[in-house]
Amino acid sequence: MLLEEMTTTQVETALANGCSSVLLPFGALEEHGPHLPLSTDTIQAYQVGKRAAELIPLFVAPPIPYGNCRSTNGHPGTISISTTTLRSLLKDLVRSFYRQGMRQMVVLTGHAGGAHRLALQDAGEELLDELPELRIAVVTEYELAKDEGRALIETPGDAHAGEIETSRIMHSHPHLVQGTAPEEYPSFPVGILVRDKRRYWPGGVWGNPAKATAEKGARIEELVARKVVKLVQTLESGQYV
Repeated sequence: MLLEEMTTTQVETALANGCSSVLLPFGALEEHGPHLPLSTDTIQAYQVGKRAAELIPLFVAPPIPYGNCRSTNGHPGTISISTTTLRSLLKDLVRSFYRQGMRQMVVLTGHAGGAHRLALQDAGEELLDELPELRIAVVTEYELAKDEGRALIETPGDAHAGEIETSRIMHSHPHLVQGTAPEEYPSFPVGILVRDKRRYWPGGVWGNPAKATAEKGARIEELVARKVVKLVQTLESGQYV
């Protein structure tokens, strides 16, 4: 159930019928090489939410198209928000969903930046102390796909705008894929914070886009969607409180 397409009556009916789980897709407006759209992370998370909602009763919130982007903030098109803003945004959204009667929240982020991920997790931890009936999970797509999905991927260490993400967009939004890009792996100095990040990651690719196929993208999307379904069902079971 896509919330932005529902009427207030439809939401009321779904709640009365016992649906109390919502998926919150988080993404980013971030460079993804010369061949993928800036919205790649947002597209992936939202597509998974749509697919999961076809399998179980699940509210899917409109995707959040901005995130905290550090390693790519020197590339044209990357628009980043602070971790403080990100934390506050998630907390406000969860509080509002909670007031509506929703109790299980899956925060699925297509952007897997370290600071971004930790900001969402910190906000979730604070909400657990604040909302007594809340059950919440904060996960990246990468976490859900890394084990089984790796059997489909030929590129060791593929992470950003490479084989995986190019495959995903080739499957769901082929019209947005502008060819391919050279294989690349960033080489940031260990432990040293640098101002000119593009110097160490010029192409904005981490992996090998040339290995991508739409078939791989479809299989990975389905895998992640089914992992989300299991996660929702686990939260609903009350196994973890």
